[in-house]
Amino acid sequence: MHSKFADFNCKVKISREFAPISPKGLKIAQIMPIGMEKKLINQRRLFTEKYPEKTHDIDGRKWGVIKAGISGPALLLIPGTLGRADIFWQQIEGLATRAQVLSVTYPATHDLAEWAEDIAHILDRESVERTTILGSSLGGYLAQYFAAKYPERIDGLIAANTLSSAEDLAQKPPYSSDIANVPIDQLRAGFLTGLKARAQPAPAYQSLTEMLIAEVEGLIPEDNLKARLMALKYAPAIPPVKIAREKIVVIESADDPLIIPVVQEGVRSFLSPSMIFRFKQGGHFPYVVRPNAYLSILEECLGLDITGDDWGRGEVREL
Repeated sequence: MHSKFADFNCKVKISREFAPISPKGLKIAQIMPIGMEKKLINQRRLFTEKYPEKTHDIDGRKWGVIKAGISGPALLLIPGTLGRADIFWQQIEGLATRAQVLSVTYPATHDLAEWAEDIAHILDRESVERTTILGSSLGGYLAQYFAAKYPERIDGLIAANTLSSAEDLAQKPPYSSDIANVPIDQLRAGFLTGLKARAQPAPAYQSLTEMLIAEVEGLIPEDNLKARLMALKYAPAIPPVKIAREKIVVIESADDPLIIPVVQEGVRSFLSPSMIFRFKQGGHFPYVVRPNAYLSILEECLGLDITGDDWGRGEVREL
């Protein structure tokens, strides 16, 4: 697909996931008030009581699925490495009365092509013929791969805080390690070091950090955590995504510590999106720290009335 952006042919470079992050640009107090600490964790807990995750077993691969809403446009949400289906709770709650929303948790396997087949089976089981699919980070890679393999099932593709090539990941930690055999405590320690380093400059970011620390420390079991890392390490290349340009949207953050500018440009060049929503502040998890702004993106992409923040108009928007 030809991109309106400048041709971009250099290899992808991604920042080290475990490296300490500079406080520059992380004015989190403007994103999430200090009073939100703990409150978000409690909100997420209450959400899971209302919308419990159910298991879809596909040839022994156990996917977690949250389903909300019974009418309206269909939306499938796929989280990143440190997320489960409920990490999109704020957006699911905002859409549950107006859309049919599915959100998934990965199985403890790492064959990304197989995952794409499983997603098709999940849609079949839920009687969803076509859907808008949003994937964040690892989930964004899977969403692009699924859209390339199953274009007939795509109403819209939203590639969020993600990458379009995993070619060089195997040379970078933690992907350069023997993930299947490295002690889990070592992997967890690496994640925790990075998470705590990012949280230090901004106390108001603590709520997100606490959630992610809980995921790393055991809410995501060892086999699942390793499988997610291996899924990207051994990910197949994404074939050309042959869907109409107006169906493709990219979300990115100016202060994303993991998906750095050169990777963002690679996604733009690969997908040639019709719209780009760029968070001035939001980090790698804007759906958690900027929930209303994220909700309005989904509302626009689904053709719903906008109740979230106003992004304005244009192909490239910043907020």
